Amino acid sequence: MNLPTMSSNTCFQFSDKESLAVGTELLVLGKEVLDHLMNEPRCLFGSASLGEIAIVAGGSDPNGNIVNSAELYNSETGAWETLPNMLKPRKMCSGVFMDKKFYVIGGIGGTDMKPLTCGEEYDLGTRVWKEIPNMSPIRAGGAANATSATEAPPLVAVVDNELYAADCADMEVRKYDKERKEWATVGRLPERADSMNGWGIAFRGCGDRVIVIGGPRTSGAGFIEVNSWVPRDGPPQWTMLGRKQSRGKRKNRFLLKIKDFSKDNRDYIS
Repeated sequence: MNLPTMSSNTCFQFSDKESLAVGTELLVLGKEVLDHLMNEPRCLFGSASLGEIAIVAGGSDPNGNIVNSAELYNSETGAWETLPNMLKPRKMCSGVFMDKKFYVIGGIGGTDMKPLTCGEEYDLGTRVWKEIPNMSPIRAGGAANATSATEAPPLVAVVDNELYAADCADMEVRKYDKERKEWATVGRLPERADSMNGWGIAFRGCGDRVIVIGGPRTSGAGFIEVNSWVPRDGPPQWTMLGRKQSRGKRKNRFLLKIKDFSKDNRDYIS
């Protein structure tokens, strides 16, 4: 389904864009020179939604500084609330909700600007952050050898309160053991899920499925595919939901609207 075209705005023309589905809204954030929406403007942050709320955490401020601040957005009131700071500043991280808690995973931080192997858990009830060791799916010999400037944020998805990750270096799907705090390989990614250090692929949870959107690495002609897998059915067996030809540098929109049958929310992946 093609969505209506966004209104033209200069803040989306010369900067990276972030998108986030929350409640019945789709938020698209870009760089605004004169004003900002969040209490603390940022980019390259981790984010996730749960029902009518969403949390954004970490990222870079307008001066390029890595931050440890976090905010909660309520789609019913349209208000942003400042949350307690994370334990570590981090950017290019990923966020998920699992077991009704918010997690920030991986990213780059510290004085040496190295990939972080830990994650952080935020409890909505106690409003306290807790560090989780070894929560990043990046491992030695794979994408961890990529430079921090070229490596994408961790590709993670939650289905049935279980955490999965795409290991693009080895084309594998990994699952997180919450008790042992370890990652284990459970199967392969679909064939058309290759990437450049994790860029150019979408890996999302939607209802009872993991959704992967991938296409060609180069700007030449190729195909973009949407594949899905239901984890409760066993090791990854991918079903192709859609396929569309990519026409190089032409602006070829490929939009998929997926209904999350578990919460009656809608996720939009482009």
